[in-house]
Amino acid sequence: MQNRRWWDAAVIAASLMVVVTLTVGPSGESATAAAVAWASLGLFVLGYIFVARRALTSPRLWRLPVFVAASAVALAGGCAGEPFFAILQAIAYPLTWVLAVDRRRAIGGSVVIALGTFTGFALFSGILAGGDAVLPALAVAAAVAGFGLAFAIAFGLWMAGVVEYGQERARLLGELTAAQAEVESLSRDRGAAVERERLARDVHDTLAQTLAGLAILSERAGRQLDEGRADAAADSIATVERLSRDALDEARAIVSRMAAVPSDTALGDAVDRLVSRFRAETGLTIDLDLQLDSAGVLPRESQLVLLRCLQESLANVRKHAAATRVDVRVSAGHDGEAQLTIADDGRGFDVAGRNDGFGLDGMAERVALAGGVFDLASTPGRGTTLLVRLPPTRAGHGVAR
Repeated sequence: MQNRRWWDAAVIAASLMVVVTLTVGPSGESATAAAVAWASLGLFVLGYIFVARRALTSPRLWRLPVFVAASAVALAGGCAGEPFFAILQAIAYPLTWVLAVDRRRAIGGSVVIALGTFTGFALFSGILAGGDAVLPALAVAAAVAGFGLAFAIAFGLWMAGVVEYGQERARLLGELTAAQAEVESLSRDRGAAVERERLARDVHDTLAQTLAGLAILSERAGRQLDEGRADAAADSIATVERLSRDALDEARAIVSRMAAVPSDTALGDAVDRLVSRFRAETGLTIDLDLQLDSAGVLPRESQLVLLRCLQESLANVRKHAAATRVDVRVSAGHDGEAQLTIADDGRGFDVAGRNDGFGLDGMAERVALAGGVFDLASTPGRGTTLLVRLPPTRAGHGVAR
């Protein structure tokens, strides 16, 4: 609505139609009336050029009343000489609504223009003639002016509503864009927090456990040397060297955001290697039962969950259980369902009153993220059994980390 080219074209088209009408032959018989109509057209065009047109790009409060007054006078004089002059209402009314800063001023300006149109038609219809011509002239003038005013106000209010709706949409769009940016920022922060938690679990489940084993083996090697058992100390040192290399591999895997496990991709090999290392560190009897004929269908994420839970459980046995025997069973079905069971004959504890450490909480959270079941059963003096069950793998989907 602020494009001056469209308004220029509209004013030129309406003015040309009035010019043609006045040239072909005005309806008024008086040469004076025709001259007034020509002068009124000139006044209207000048009012548009020097007032309204500039107000389209440089609004000023005084420009609206000046343009309305010029339009009202022009319509009064023009319609008095030629009724077709009323076509300029199609320019005057919309410009009034565009230039007005609110509905009240727009309606007031429209009323003034309607009064100018009423005056012009009343004069043309012969109100000055007096007698019986007065009432019919007033009726015609009121009908023409009233219809134009009613249409202008209705159309103006509708257009104002459309503009306000567009502004409201723009405001809401701006708020939505800002909200989306805030959500995106929060998502990034949440993603970073989740990644930190995942890295914390990986470090705890890999490097922390391996380093703890290295410390135990180093202490054992020191005691063996003090006791003069050089061969046993050499074996312990060899195990320390192997675990150190494993720790290096695990660190590299974490850095590269790969599964922090040995390079073997087969779940059975990784479990066997983990259990063998635990046997070497603790000297416990560990019975391993692998049923992984169909383990190839397991995604790497599922394998990672099972390995981390096994690693953490064995670490807890070493630190807390005082067990002599551990039974480990790992199975996987053809549909990707997997299960891990770890049972020891240690001292056990009261599950209801336990104070979970980071290890148990980390295992439970990891299994929950994978959509699985984490079950812990223990009785004081009768050992502990841990069960992890992962659901079947949906086609085309892995298990969430």
